[in-house]
Amino acid sequence: MKRLIGKTALVTGASRLQGIGAAICRKLAAEGAVVYFTYWKAYDQTMPWGVAPDEPDRLQQEILQMGVRCFRQERDLSQPGNIDELWLQVLDTIGPPDILVNNATYSTNVSYADITSEELDRHYAVNVRATLLLSANFGRHCPDNRGGRIISLTSGQSQGPMPNEIAYVATKGAIDAMTLSLAAEMAPKHITVNAVNPGPNDTGWMSAALKQELLPRFPMGRVGQPEDTANLVAFLASDEAAWITGQVVHSEGGFLR
Repeated sequence: MKRLIGKTALVTGASRLQGIGAAICRKLAAEGAVVYFTYWKAYDQTMPWGVAPDEPDRLQQEILQMGVRCFRQERDLSQPGNIDELWLQVLDTIGPPDILVNNATYSTNVSYADITSEELDRHYAVNVRATLLLSANFGRHCPDNRGGRIISLTSGQSQGPMPNEIAYVATKGAIDAMTLSLAAEMAPKHITVNAVNPGPNDTGWMSAALKQELLPRFPMGRVGQPEDTANLVAFLASDEAAWITGQVVHSEGGFLR
């Protein structure tokens, strides 16, 4: 049985076919959910892994070929005005979504020695402000007693140090904190709020040398895959997870730090 038939989902940050966002979109669609995803190619184009211009279109076509409705929108979530505009477009297209997956992320290597207020603000705008404002819109527009699911991606910053990623760590850490409080605030509307830490995940950024370095730290003998994260997100989005809220789930395959 498909667990999400009749449900609608908004997934942010699904630019790349190899990415976690794309894997989540595919899995939710495979479970029967209508998918609306956002992407921002300008960010991925500045990263070492890059992104092909047609990747969002190809992802949409993959999902449509499953026989599931799928919509997409390119939107810079670092701009506050874009959040409300996006939400109005979503409401007009699929109505209030049943599921929100906050996957969009901003990340660059920066340490205490070279951090600037501008770089910290760029991390904050996407990782904290966009996540919280989208979650707030979800809660405000969710019909009473219908229930819903908010699932945000975090990064295990509470599990151990992440050198040279201080801005990323500080802003992703805020997601852990807001998850607990949002879960309590939204519980009367039967909305669950959880976060997922996928651990080191092979989304195309790992070199062959890095994979070999990390492999001994995975007791199960392989590195994490985007589909591992997508499977957990789909479970948390389902009715089976109705009693799970306020949790940060470390889905890392026993990764040893």
